[in-house]
Amino acid sequence: MRVLLVTVAGLSSRFSHSLGKDCVKCLYHEKKFEESLLWRLLRQPVKFDKYIIVGGYRFGEVKEALAAHFSDLAPKLWPVYNEAYETYGSGYSLFCGMKAAMTLPFDEIVFAEGDLFLDTPSFVKVCESEKSVITSNSDPITAAKAVAYYYDLSGKVRYLYDTGHDALTIPEPFCAIYNSGQVWKFADADAARACFSAMSEANWRGTNLVYVENYFRTIAPEAQEVIPFAAWINCNTVADFRKSL
Repeated sequence: MRVLLVTVAGLSSRFSHSLGKDCVKCLYHEKKFEESLLWRLLRQPVKFDKYIIVGGYRFGEVKEALAAHFSDLAPKLWPVYNEAYETYGSGYSLFCGMKAAMTLPFDEIVFAEGDLFLDTPSFVKVCESEKSVITSNSDPITAAKAVAYYYDLSGKVRYLYDTGHDALTIPEPFCAIYNSGQVWKFADADAARACFSAMSEANWRGTNLVYVENYFRTIAPEAQEVIPFAAWINCNTVADFRKSL
């Protein structure tokens, strides 16, 4: 069973501020719904057996959009509510989605943050890989926007992100550094389940990078690969969104 897990629970505060009104970022469009980030992600030419969509902020609107625009996928859609979207970090949305996935006989999970524009060939390559996948993009690595990751001297991955968007600190020598594409594939179901069980509640209250890093640090290097996106935009603002069009 192949699962797509998408998190769209956030308040979209930066996006709404740039737009001048409150909105659900993944649903935003200017002419037709097919412009929306949610449509473009769920309509990628990859078939999934289950689509887990974790919402929080204005969750009713997300469910209405799923019902109205994805009726053909209805038996496969699983909207999940993150009741702590205002108090905990992105890790709790991942927890909610993974908790749902744990009830399924999944073989692999593709996890994508829901505010991204992704080029189709690269996304298909991620999904079709037989390995667990870490993605990257070619944007400059800046504290203001980037989720970065590096490989330490033992060859293990470490993630960097500043929720205040002020500064990134690498506390040790490293072999390579990348800007994250914020899409991951967990191809080892046993490792995904074990890492989920090993996480404490406190671990889940931070960013989703805690689980991601733990998972990939348990996977042998030969069982994972880095796939770069040829085109990638993190739509933090309406200007970013318009670039994606």
